[in-house]
Amino acid sequence: MPSTPSPKATAQIGVTGLAVMGSNLARNFARHGHTVALHNRTYAKTEALVGEHGHEGDFVPAESAEDFVAALQKPRRIVIMVKAGDPTDAVIDEFAALLEPGDVIIDGGNAHFADTRRREKALREKGIHFVGAGISGGEEGALNGPAIMPGGSEESYKALGPLLESIAAKAEDGNPCCVHVGPDGAGHFVKMVHNGIEYADMQLIAEAYDLLRNVAGFAPARIAETFRGWNAGRLDSYLIEITAEVLAHTDAATGRPFVDVVADEAEQKGTGRWTVQTALDLGTPVSGIAEAVFARSVSGHRDLREAARELPGPRRAALPDDEAAAFAARVEEALYASKVVSYAQGWNMISAASAEYGWDIDLGAMAAIWRGGCIIRAAFLDRIRSAFAADPALPTLLADKGFAEEVGRAQDAWRSVVTTAVAHGVPTPGFSAALAYYDALRAERLPAALTQGQRDFFGAHTYRRADREGSFHTRWSGERDEERTA
Repeated sequence: MPSTPSPKATAQIGVTGLAVMGSNLARNFARHGHTVALHNRTYAKTEALVGEHGHEGDFVPAESAEDFVAALQKPRRIVIMVKAGDPTDAVIDEFAALLEPGDVIIDGGNAHFADTRRREKALREKGIHFVGAGISGGEEGALNGPAIMPGGSEESYKALGPLLESIAAKAEDGNPCCVHVGPDGAGHFVKMVHNGIEYADMQLIAEAYDLLRNVAGFAPARIAETFRGWNAGRLDSYLIEITAEVLAHTDAATGRPFVDVVADEAEQKGTGRWTVQTALDLGTPVSGIAEAVFARSVSGHRDLREAARELPGPRRAALPDDEAAAFAARVEEALYASKVVSYAQGWNMISAASAEYGWDIDLGAMAAIWRGGCIIRAAFLDRIRSAFAADPALPTLLADKGFAEEVGRAQDAWRSVVTTAVAHGVPTPGFSAALAYYDALRAERLPAALTQGQRDFFGAHTYRRADREGSFHTRWSGERDEERTA
């Protein structure tokens, strides 16, 4: 029988690490009727949270780690919201020493999934559950309803799931944007890929803006209206929505469009880079995400850009008004098609990792929980959910009949946009990489045959033939006869 909590143990869940994300998550739990224990390295922050927001629900402030743990009902559930890396390990070690078998530690930060796997294994040996939970939606989502991607054991989700589902965003059908993703690091892996898709999505939107600005000749205010129109159709999404808001904003200090006073150097926190590095380890092509990461990197190399500023290139005038509107319509098609490719690559990566690590991830469920709360929430995610519901073994979104037909119809406009971008000297690495991936998948033969022949020539790496089984090597420095090696 479960032990009866002492009168002091009143909190259903605890949050340690009360910066903005941690504070908002604690407030979200309290607003949904849960008694929340609070802890922070500096007690003043705990007191400030209770003083400012104590009216929102039941909080139990704790000054020491021991008091914090004592305030929790069993099984104790502790959410850690601290900086990833060594600080997370330090907090885990501190609390693990105070917990008992069956208790649950939840890391709600952006931890690398490999660290989560390591931590889960170490704590499992002590009988303590460890859950790496991806939480998307930023500060607003943490407070009002994020998308939550918890990993860990099924047993841990039985104790934790109802609390997480209560605070998660709700999709239009009323279902919570939270589901048990899979064992050990599955939750943080999926959150990492979510962020990689986010990088690609944002890059594609930026390229669309650049084309409308520098090829169609639209002013930011007109581009904002264009994006608002797109958001009323198949591109309906949070990122398209906020893009219109950013482009319509005027800088109060100068009266200029806000986008013109922001330094053109995009920063990154690392999850996009992790996605690309991990994709290379898995052997899964995510060229759209990779180009988005590299585009941010290029933007930050001010010295390189300054050194190359005078390189020759096309100097073309913007399109005349009677052509600009038609071009904008083609950009919408290119954006949609490229977006589908980026999401397809992300789902392929999740599928590959699920097979590699034995996670058995429900690919359709990932689309379902991203329909609300998270940064990449979009109307067409429901169609992705439906595609995998109809065929759980779907090898790629591009093989789904509906998406295949739409992307096929968009390809002429897509190719035209990339061609026009090249002619005008406007960089579109995202659009171009997505189109190249699409063409690579549909090609009957790829030039990889030549690449493999070269590898065999200089390194005797062997090759496989298209007409019979086995591995072969040609004796290039001799008679050029062929031998079977396996």
